[in-house]
Amino acid sequence: MSPVENNMAVIEIGPLKISFPMDDPQLARSSNADALQAPLPGEYWVGQGGIYAGIMPALNDARPYHLILSVDEAIGVVWGGCGHEEDEARSRHDGLENTRSLIESERDHPAAEWADQYTKDGHSDFYLPAQRELSLCYASCAEKFEKAWYWSSAQYSADNAWGQFFVDGSQVSAGKGYTGRARAFRRIEI
Repeated sequence: MSPVENNMAVIEIGPLKISFPMDDPQLARSSNADALQAPLPGEYWVGQGGIYAGIMPALNDARPYHLILSVDEAIGVVWGGCGHEEDEARSRHDGLENTRSLIESERDHPAAEWADQYTKDGHSDFYLPAQRELSLCYASCAEKFEKAWYWSSAQYSADNAWGQFFVDGSQVSAGKGYTGRARAFRRIEI
């Protein structure tokens, strides 16, 4: 973070500069002031549990946030809950809320459970990402993924959920019993 300029905090991420008022309550809520000094997308963020993917823009009423993805991944994991609707896990942009809904479900959701239990650098606030969070990763750091298909936390139907191909960037639904890959994500609000 560069020095305060006219009561504005300035966050620098590579060539990008973002300014926030110092009295912004959302900025004051950040759990780690040093966390605002993000590396370039694709680089490991020391102490933050993974690889920096970039900034998710503000959507709906949410604030923008830094997105971090795990260095580890689950291989051969199913989405779970085949044949059942998970109505609270339909957000295409909020993986955290989708994952909470899946964890609270009465059915097993192995991909979400793996992400929810993931811990790195002392952080245990990971979740299974939503479609748009995976899209950001394809745009900013696709080389950090295998050229394969990864689960999102977004349900498509009672029998299918959305996923992301890191071969061509396409997103398609697949059967919830299909074995795929999963990465855990966490966020730091800006």
